[in-house]
Amino acid sequence: MTDAPSLPAVWRPHTTRIVAYATAGVIVLGMVVLAVVLAPRFQLFDRAMIVLSGLFIAWILHMLARCRVVAADTGLTVVNAFRTRRLAWAEVLDAGMTVGEPWPTLDLADGTSLGAMGIQGSERARAARQLAELQALLKQRSEAPDPS
Repeated sequence: MTDAPSLPAVWRPHTTRIVAYATAGVIVLGMVVLAVVLAPRFQLFDRAMIVLSGLFIAWILHMLARCRVVAADTGLTVVNAFRTRRLAWAEVLDAGMTVGEPWPTLDLADGTSLGAMGIQGSERARAARQLAELQALLKQRSEAPDPS
């Protein structure tokens, strides 16, 4: 088992962030160029809407790229695309990710589960290391005694 990292610890995807921000830049640049070279029959409003649609797509990509899991003394903060949850250590029972899943699932004390998009399964070795670190922290911070 991996030793628990020192706190605060932050896990976030690497490849996803690069792809999302690069794609957002290309889309915004392309929409600006398109708005400039459009035929004269297109009005300023049309051109502005083209640029705004590019900015909207870039915002969505930013929301996907900002995902992370932050461990602090008080608990975990899970920042997913459109929702952030702060959880006390006692609220998180376990974290697991089977092969092929896009991100780990946190099992919560209230019987629900929460996806942690900040650890991306597509980054196999990195995701396995990050999940092991998170599991070690959960074991270290757990209020329940280890049954073994």
